[in-house]
Amino acid sequence: MTNRLLSRKQFDSFEPRILLLFSYNRFVVLVIDVLHPGRANVSKAELKEKLVKLYEVNDPNVIFVFKFRTHFGGGKSTGFGLIYDTVENAKKYEPKYRLIRNGLATNVEKSRKQLKERKNRVKKVGGVKKRKAGDAAKAGKKK
Repeated sequence: MTNRLLSRKQFDSFEPRILLLFSYNRFVVLVIDVLHPGRANVSKAELKEKLVKLYEVNDPNVIFVFKFRTHFGGGKSTGFGLIYDTVENAKKYEPKYRLIRNGLATNVEKSRKQLKERKNRVKKVGGVKKRKAGDAAKAGKKK
């Protein structure tokens, strides 16, 4: 597609390469090449819309695109995409930070003091006990 007002090409080429199809059919892994001459980059929301149309996905929340890098000179970016079968599988297998970015989870804000107290409690014990020492309710305050 060409923009006649700016006399340059806009984002029109989208070439996903299927890298792997997992045997359990929980998700598809894609390597995505995007050609975007005249633009700095393409938003992840636009890429998700294109993938929804291309793969005929019912729920856009099962698509995750990430790690996009613009090639030297611009005009082309490469990144990864995952398409899950269900939202439950996405919540089960995706890292928490990606779920937060896509709006499927919320980030729990902890105060700076809480984080430092937990760190110092964990430093006092070793081995398997570190997990229990990190819990504020089970901390050494009950002794």
